[in-house]
Amino acid sequence: MSSRDLRLLPSLCLLLTLSGAGSQKASYAPWCPPNSTCDSATTCRCDPGFSSPSGEIITSPTEFCDEINECAPPATVSCGKFADCQNAEGSYYCMCSPGYELAAGGKRFRNESENTCQDVNECSLKQNPCHNTTHCLNTVGGYKCRCRPGWKPIPGSPNGPNNTVCEEMSFPSWTRPSGVSSQSLSRFFDKVQDLGRDFKPDSAHYTIKNLTWEVDELLETPGDLENLSHSEQHCVATNLLDGLENVLKVLSKFLPKGPLTLRARAGTDLSLDVMEQRVREVTLGQNYTRMLLKWDTEQEPKDSDPFVVGLVSIPGIGKLLAEAALHETHKSLQWGVSSILLSDVNSAFLSNSDTQKLSSPVTFIFSHHPVTLGPGQKVLCVFWEHRKHGCGHWATTGCRTVSTEDTNTTCHCTHLSSFAVLMAQYDVQVLCTIIAGALHYLYLAAFAWMLLEGLHLFLTARNLTVVNYSSMRRRMKKLMFPVGYGVPALIVAISAASRPHLYGTSARCWLHPGKGFIWSFLGPVCAIFSVNLAFFLMTFWILKNKLSSLNNDVSTLQNTRMLTFKATAQLFILGCTWCLGILQVGPAAQVMAYLFTIINSLQGVFIFLVYCLLSQQVQEQYRKWFIGIRRLREESEMYTLSSRVLPDASKPNLVN
Repeated sequence: MSSRDLRLLPSLCLLLTLSGAGSQKASYAPWCPPNSTCDSATTCRCDPGFSSPSGEIITSPTEFCDEINECAPPATVSCGKFADCQNAEGSYYCMCSPGYELAAGGKRFRNESENTCQDVNECSLKQNPCHNTTHCLNTVGGYKCRCRPGWKPIPGSPNGPNNTVCEEMSFPSWTRPSGVSSQSLSRFFDKVQDLGRDFKPDSAHYTIKNLTWEVDELLETPGDLENLSHSEQHCVATNLLDGLENVLKVLSKFLPKGPLTLRARAGTDLSLDVMEQRVREVTLGQNYTRMLLKWDTEQEPKDSDPFVVGLVSIPGIGKLLAEAALHETHKSLQWGVSSILLSDVNSAFLSNSDTQKLSSPVTFIFSHHPVTLGPGQKVLCVFWEHRKHGCGHWATTGCRTVSTEDTNTTCHCTHLSSFAVLMAQYDVQVLCTIIAGALHYLYLAAFAWMLLEGLHLFLTARNLTVVNYSSMRRRMKKLMFPVGYGVPALIVAISAASRPHLYGTSARCWLHPGKGFIWSFLGPVCAIFSVNLAFFLMTFWILKNKLSSLNNDVSTLQNTRMLTFKATAQLFILGCTWCLGILQVGPAAQVMAYLFTIINSLQGVFIFLVYCLLSQQVQEQYRKWFIGIRRLREESEMYTLSSRVLPDASKPNLVN
């Protein structure tokens, strides 16, 4: 082969290669859809990240390739902690969650093995994300902008992570109670105004200290406050408790984080704790009082201020609360005997304003002088409830006495206010207990006799075909007294022996509704309702069948109406209408109460109508009495007439 032929050989090979490729392409399927490649002359294959309804291989021009969402179920893609899966066309990638980034920088990575996402400290960035009136607080996965100490969010401004705008707070207003004339009180409020006028945010600690001392000094030497009436003293005490709490709430927001404890000369104690982050439990303690608060029991504050919890003990205010009454719900308190204040008065407060409905109770442990309870005396956990006109009284709503020892009392309360421990004198409830037991027995006996009447009615209706009163009376006499009086006595004896302290309540002389004790009455009554209703229905059915077989003459129709009326009246006599008392619940309670009172007041009327006025035996007996009375009257008149005639006949005849 010549050199010229050798030079043409590469060109020939190139032509052969191109011609082979062209023939191969002509053998592939020309109809493959988008996102796929030709696999053969009759099939196509979806690209990676795509699939068709029939599978990976496509054999028809009508099929198509859809994108696979690797981030959605049933896909099992996992990007790891603090990361999210992001779907892309034909693929996916992982990205760190907002507030996180990779250790090496950036946010994107391929799979969980490459995950190094960590929290970003936004507050350490060169550009502060918060307004200049706030300071930045880094949180896990984000940040918060909080007002500086002594500042508050501007009303109406947005309150988000990076747009909180604050303004400086001022000393809160505290006005004296209206209608009270006192020089000591006037001097105190002049000093409070001076503290407010000289107040500076960076001296909040000293302002709180001076205010505490002023309150302590006023109560140590009340001066002419002691000459005020009890009602005026209660109004002054309400104003001091409420005003001091409001001022401390505001001034505590100027303090740096951490605890604060102050003690005045006369014993007024203040304990505060300012926290940036909420902790699970907080305990504040003083010499005579401890408060245990679970932070997860109080609602999340709406503003961005630090969390503040405080407890102030004011022993001197007890002088102004002398003769203070308990709320009228304690009606069994002994009249004319004042309650004794055992502990200091303590005011508890939180940074948020809504502390009236805590989801879990706050625990207070009060220390007091040793106390020995006498008859009718009780230790109560109370709080000072403010009235609308500015005064107040002691109340127990929402507070429960957990335990009482010689020198300690533990209380649970579902709200925050001013708390104390009282020893109240109640009337000895022996007479009330006896009345409750007697009513229990008498009501049960009445219902037992209603049951016997239902049984008697049923037996009478069943024996209409064969009048056999003698045998029925013998059987009833054996049951009447043991069932009518014995069974109720047995129930009351068992109830009184097991739980005698539940006879009588503070409001009424009846069974205590707690611990299911009321069912010692409701249980037998409901059973009698059911049995008597069954007796009534069976009796009505027997009478219906019996009367339908009688002739429809006038007398029969008259008897039918009479028997029907008597049978209907038995519905009231058997006590079935007493079930209206159980239905006094919900919105229809008042209606049911009226129906219960009106209908059951007619029970005696129906008893008189059925067993006296309409009873043939009673009518015959009345007739015999009237006949006997008439005969006696006629005999008396005959005797009187004869006694008059005889003397006239015995006189001598002087006419001759």
